[in-house]
Amino acid sequence: MSVQEVFGLAPLVALLGLAVFAVWAVVWVARYVRADTMTRQSIRQAVRVRRGWKRLAPMLKLAATDKTPTPMASLANTDGKLVKPRVLIPALKVTHDACGVIARASCLPGVGLEQFQKAAPHLADAWKCTRVAVTQDKPGQVVIRGVRLDPLKFTTEHHPSGEVPEEIARWDLGLDEYAQPVSVDLTQVPGVTVAGLPGFGKTSLINRLICDWAPSPAIQFVCADGKVSTAREGDYAHLVKRMFAFVGDDLEDANALFRRLVELRRARVSAAERILGVQSMWEVGPSAVWPLVVVIIDEAHTYFRDHKGSDPKTKKLAALAAENARLVEDLVKKGRSMGILVILATQKSTGDAIPTFIRDVCPIGLSFAQKTAEAAVAALGEDIREWPDANPINLQDRAYVGVASMNHQSQPGFTRIRTPFVSGGDSADIAARTAHLTADPADLLTAELPGVELGKSGPDDTTPPMAA
Repeated sequence: MSVQEVFGLAPLVALLGLAVFAVWAVVWVARYVRADTMTRQSIRQAVRVRRGWKRLAPMLKLAATDKTPTPMASLANTDGKLVKPRVLIPALKVTHDACGVIARASCLPGVGLEQFQKAAPHLADAWKCTRVAVTQDKPGQVVIRGVRLDPLKFTTEHHPSGEVPEEIARWDLGLDEYAQPVSVDLTQVPGVTVAGLPGFGKTSLINRLICDWAPSPAIQFVCADGKVSTAREGDYAHLVKRMFAFVGDDLEDANALFRRLVELRRARVSAAERILGVQSMWEVGPSAVWPLVVVIIDEAHTYFRDHKGSDPKTKKLAALAAENARLVEDLVKKGRSMGILVILATQKSTGDAIPTFIRDVCPIGLSFAQKTAEAAVAALGEDIREWPDANPINLQDRAYVGVASMNHQSQPGFTRIRTPFVSGGDSADIAARTAHLTADPADLLTAELPGVELGKSGPDDTTPPMAA
C-alpha cells in the first residue's frame, strides 16, 4: 500500500473513531439518565476524581521522581545537557456506586500502601467524601474507597433468596461503614455473643442468619428465647417451624433442653469415628446426616442469672441457673469439633448475664448500641477503648438501629456494620418452604447407628413436630 493510499484512508479512520466515540457517549449518557439520584452524584464525583488526579497526586506526595532518562531522551540529548527528571503519577482507575467511588491505584517506588493511607484524610477532603479507606488489593495495587454519605445511617432490607448457601457456615452480616459487604466464617467457631440495647437489632441479625441458612439440610436450629413463654409470642414465631426444638423462659424447660443437647454432643463424640471416619466433623464438613447444630440462646441472662434468696423456690431457680451455665459451658467448650455452634444474645454481656467462663471462650462478638463503657468492654473486650469511633456507646441514636460494632477476623481493630432488616413475611415464607428439612440431629444419629443411646427430655408444648 502506497503512502497516497494510506493518506486516502485517513478520513475513513477518523470517521470510524468518531463513530466509536459517539456510541460510547450515547451509552454513557443512557447509563447516567437511567441511574438514581445518588448514583448520578457518584458518577459526577468519579469524573472529578479522574480529571483532577494528575494535579492532586503530587500535591499529596503521591508521586515519584525519576531522574534516569529514558532511552529516547538519551538519544535526543545531543548537546549533553542534564535531562529534566520525570514526575511519575500512579495510574488510577475509578468506578462508582450509589455511595461514592472506588479507585484502584498502582504503586510506585516510594509510593505504596503506607503513603496512600497517610493521605486518606486529604483525599477525603479533596474528593468531598465523608471518609476514605485504603487497603491493599494485590501486590503493587491499592484500593481507595471513598463514601460521600454515611452508609451506616441508611436502613437496608434483606430478602432471603431461599437458595442453599454456597458456603456452609458463612454468615453474611451486612455492609460496613464503606458500604462493602461483611461476612464471617463460622467454621470451627464454638460460639458467638451478640449484645446491645433492646430494639437495636439483635434478634433481626439472628433472623437473617436463620433465613439464609434454612434452605440447607446440613444445618439444624434449636432455640431458647428468654423473653417469651411460648414461640408464638416472640420474634421466632415464624421461624419455629424450622427448629427441631424451642423453649421459652421456663428454667426447667431450658435445663431439659440443654441436657438434651449435651447428650447429643456426647453421643456424637462416640459415633464420630464410625459415621464420619474422623474425630472432628469439620474435617469432612456438615451434611444432612450430620448437620451443624446452631443453638440460639436469646436473652441469655434469663437462664444464667444468679437468684438471691433463701426460700425453696429461689434456691431451686438458683440451682437451675447454675446447672444451665454448666451445661452451656459444656456445649461451647466441647461442641465445636462435633458440629455444635452456640449463639448467645443478651442486652449487656457482663459476667452476671453470660458467665465469663462461657463468654470469653466465644471468639466472635458483636455489640449494638450500649449505654456504658463497661457494657461495651464486656461485649467487645478492653481493646474497644482504643477505638473510640467504633465504640457502641456512640450508636445510641435511633438512626443507628441495626448498626453493630465487631472485631472482624480478617482486619485489625473494630468495624461498624449496618445489618439489614428481614420482614416477618419473608421469614415466614422461608420457614414454610424449608420446614420439611427440619430434623432432630439425635434421630439422625440413631438412624445411622441404632445402638447409640440418647437421654432425651420430653418435648414441650412449643416444640414443633419432628420432620419425617
